[in-house]
Amino acid sequence: MNTQFTAEKPIVLYRHPLSGHAHRAQLMLSLLDLPHEIVDVDLMNGAHKAPEFLAKNPFGQVPVIEDNGVTVSDANAILVYLATRYSDGYEWLPTAPQHAAEVQRWLSVAAGEIFNGPCAVRLVKLFGMPLDYDTAKQRTDSFFAIFEPYLAQRDFLVDERITVADVAAYSYVAHVEEGGVSLASYPAIRSWLARVEAPPRFVGMQRSAIAA
Repeated sequence: MNTQFTAEKPIVLYRHPLSGHAHRAQLMLSLLDLPHEIVDVDLMNGAHKAPEFLAKNPFGQVPVIEDNGVTVSDANAILVYLATRYSDGYEWLPTAPQHAAEVQRWLSVAAGEIFNGPCAVRLVKLFGMPLDYDTAKQRTDSFFAIFEPYLAQRDFLVDERITVADVAAYSYVAHVEEGGVSLASYPAIRSWLARVEAPPRFVGMQRSAIAA
């Protein structure tokens, strides 16, 4: 467990078990070995739009965490909060200017290229979201065409060690086959996924029973 700070009470994570955004927060909580409890939000029945949830996040999105009086929403913001507030002696969020900038770039990629590609194809296949699947598939292929050679030259996204950048990028890439995209042609990506999954406190995201 981290030695710099200890939460007075377990951190509460509001999530949906099939949300890759929520999984980022859950994975970070686990990697930091922080006591937490999980509250599943019934997105299918609109629980995220109920007044009590909108009081936590007016945008009506998971994940949200409540940490002893502090409420944080947005997956990437939660990663930054947890890595900063609960440092365990390991620099999950680098402070060296170049590496800090590289982490920020990958957080932007997670919110951009990964959201519009690997996340979007999965949203169509699993949840029937009214998105253009062909466009999402093309964006996924274009992203992987950049991501694969990048990872062929390094073990992790920033500074040759796992950081919040890897946590932010992992979930939707790891589950992209649920969106009908095979990882068979991407050995470097698959090797990176295995490295992210190697830490003893790694926790995976629930896989859907729906065939890709």
